[in-house]
Amino acid sequence: MSRAFVFPGQGAQTIGMGKALADAYPEAKAVFDEVDEALGESLSALIWEGEQDQLTLTQNAQPALMATSLAAMKALEAEGVTIEAASYVAGHSLGEYSALAAAGAISISDTARLLRTRGEAMQAAVPVGVGAMAALLGLDFETARNVAAAAAVGEICQAANDNDPGQVVVSGHKGAVERAVELAKEQGAKRAVLLPVSAPFHCALMKPAAEAMAEALSGVDMEAPKVPVVANVIAEPVNTSATIRALLVDQVTGSVRWRESVMWMAQNGVTEAWEIGAGKALSGMIRRIDRSIACKAVGTPDDVKAAAESLNG
Repeated sequence: MSRAFVFPGQGAQTIGMGKALADAYPEAKAVFDEVDEALGESLSALIWEGEQDQLTLTQNAQPALMATSLAAMKALEAEGVTIEAASYVAGHSLGEYSALAAAGAISISDTARLLRTRGEAMQAAVPVGVGAMAALLGLDFETARNVAAAAAVGEICQAANDNDPGQVVVSGHKGAVERAVELAKEQGAKRAVLLPVSAPFHCALMKPAAEAMAEALSGVDMEAPKVPVVANVIAEPVNTSATIRALLVDQVTGSVRWRESVMWMAQNGVTEAWEIGAGKALSGMIRRIDRSIACKAVGTPDDVKAAAESLNG
């Protein structure tokens, strides 16, 4: 039996996430301590007792979600489950960084600093109010991509996230994204709604952020991951540091091909997925993509114990 460990992206953040893990496992607490030290501030205090609107800021949410995922992974390791228990790892957008850190490709400290840079660069790339993102529900990817192209009208509008068979997120200039919402409804979308995000991620407007990440990544030590990482932008596994570096830059402006990534894993024998970190969003997506993959979330000490029992059995 083949299994994947998957790591959530932005939107999963909640105040208090990871606290029970840190209380139950010194190894999990050490992750939060390392991230705090790497960033030179107490991000853990914000995560555990801060305000949701502060945690949701991109430059905070990204390292915070990574810290929570890695804390869950370290708790699993304390129970005897290593990353090699998975045949593949994958993460949704910023979750790809969590996957890489879990697989030993990048240190936790470097990952925290990279995600802080990524969050700040994404936020700075486009002035607030200029860009937008919208979820189109009930359209297949091809239709959603055509809607985005038709809505662009000289501006930028791209399919940013191919999440599952009925959920595609488009990103770009605000006016173009608003046109896409109306066009999607005309094309029979069940719902088309603007998302409460601070910037238009995963589209060409993020080019300045991609340049910032190319520079940041060039200065970071990277090893080959212990487990192949199914990369967002190509929906196939990669295992060399040079390729990973290049794809992490492409990922800033490129589409998150999550549906295809999951389909690739299913076609290559994966029958089990464990969502490591906050929330259960990926488990829901995976069920909608391919019901042959059994999904379970690992975000609390009880989840860790249950996962360890299953994985060590």
